[in-house]
Amino acid sequence: MISHASVSTPQSSSTGLAFVAACGAGVLWGTGALVVNVLVEQHGFTPENISFWRFVVGAVVLLTVFGRSIRWDRLRPMLATVVMAGVAMAGYVLLWFLGIEQMGAAVPTLIALCLPPVLVTAIAVARRQEQADLTLLLVLLGAIIGTVLIVVQHRSSATGIGPNGTLLGVLFSIGSALLYAGFSMISGRISIALGAGPATACLTVVAATAMGLFGFYRPLSWPAEVPPQAWFLYLGVVTAALALLAFSWGAARLKPTALTVATLLEPLTAVILATVLLGQRLDAMQWFGGALLLLSIWVLGRRSADKALPQ
Repeated sequence: MISHASVSTPQSSSTGLAFVAACGAGVLWGTGALVVNVLVEQHGFTPENISFWRFVVGAVVLLTVFGRSIRWDRLRPMLATVVMAGVAMAGYVLLWFLGIEQMGAAVPTLIALCLPPVLVTAIAVARRQEQADLTLLLVLLGAIIGTVLIVVQHRSSATGIGPNGTLLGVLFSIGSALLYAGFSMISGRISIALGAGPATACLTVVAATAMGLFGFYRPLSWPAEVPPQAWFLYLGVVTAALALLAFSWGAARLKPTALTVATLLEPLTAVILATVLLGQRLDAMQWFGGALLLLSIWVLGRRSADKALPQ
């Protein structure tokens, strides 16, 4: 008799790869957080400008690769959903950047990344799409606590933040979390219908168009110097095109809870890179938070793979 533990089915392998893809998206987005920090603090670019060019570059890359495979007969019935999801994608990125601009990186990142798994899980349980067993609750709690320890200990150097800035920062961050949760819940359906590549290309085009509307009240200028140009290209190619493609591919094969928890690797990546590249140190609580987050993600990955096995 062959046990489930000793056999790997195509479905379980696909689920495992999808979870790795979602984790990869979180890691790539974590590298982007450092780039955005450089562009804002050292080069003075606005969140709207950064978001716009990030999506424009990503859209050009994705359309070049997947443009010919976009099928209008599949896209037409889902056009309203794609537009809504693309606007939500642009919105959650912009609101997160605006929150960072108002009150530094720690609290906005904490809210924008930790709130979505809670919201998504609550909705999935209410819809009976997810079973609220003890393992899921412990994994979710561990992931959130780990992220809190990483981000809160990673204090922002920003000073002089007034009450208005704090309130706006919190509101922007909550808005970002709500949009990201909603996007995570519908992106899988779009990826299944259109294919991960075409879906990501369409969503990124919509996001770039939505961000372009900000040009009516604030100029959206391409940088004139080489270092910022390179950073903009990196954001577009790596953190938009590649990361969003990995996210979409994972979204088509994972439940929203697993998808949102996997991308919590973003703050861990950002903090580790800040330690390696900027000389900032991780204290004991951050190391503990990182280990707790990685353990939670590993357990969730095993849980998702086990549930994909035939009974």
